[in-house]
Amino acid sequence: MWSELRALREDVDYGTPPRDGEAVTLTVDGVPVTVAAGSSVMLAAAAAGRPVVKLCATDMLEAFGSCRVCLVEIEGRRGFPASCTTPVEPGMAVRTDTPRLAELRAGVMELYLSDFPAEDVLGGWSELHEVIATTGVSSHRYGPGENHLAAPVDDSNPYFLFDPAKCIVCSRCVRACEEVQGTFALTIQGRGFESKVVASQGEPFLDSECVSCGACVQACPTQSLVEKSLFEGGYRSADPAQA
Repeated sequence: MWSELRALREDVDYGTPPRDGEAVTLTVDGVPVTVAAGSSVMLAAAAAGRPVVKLCATDMLEAFGSCRVCLVEIEGRRGFPASCTTPVEPGMAVRTDTPRLAELRAGVMELYLSDFPAEDVLGGWSELHEVIATTGVSSHRYGPGENHLAAPVDDSNPYFLFDPAKCIVCSRCVRACEEVQGTFALTIQGRGFESKVVASQGEPFLDSECVSCGACVQACPTQSLVEKSLFEGGYRSADPAQA
């Protein structure tokens, strides 16, 4: 029933929630597609079979527009808007796969990987790893610099753990805690490079207002929040000092 109400396939993440409005027809990479007014370009692209890579977006949450890998080109418009926060318009002509877009996405991915455990770039199963495979970007050009690789793992919760070294601060866990569960146990603390996900007032997950519902784990696109049961013999931190 839920899939029928949404008019979406359960095995496809359309990036943003469906809308209920007048029919709007546009083209995505030359493919005509009709979606409800108020829908995002990202949803239209997925419906047209031309999905755009994404990290901060999922159709269980409202669009946020922070990861910047879902950029597209729109005929007649300047710049490269985020497809998740751009609403469709009648007659819109969208391009999702051009050399310039590939270049921009590669640059964004390199920045993410410059602060991500190098030994965990390949062989993972997260959405980040899917984007790595799609973009072909698995390394970066930057030398050693400030990073979060030594941030301590929070394994206080009996069911899941939080490894900040793999967090890209996309806010999906925070938004899932608010929009799906309604607990408001997570937040983003700090600004810029100092931004980080914290539970309650910077407490361990077990001591916070977290109710162990798992919404944050389901929403996380990078394996930063992950079930403990997936690791036989315990979790190995990316930081050798914590191994």
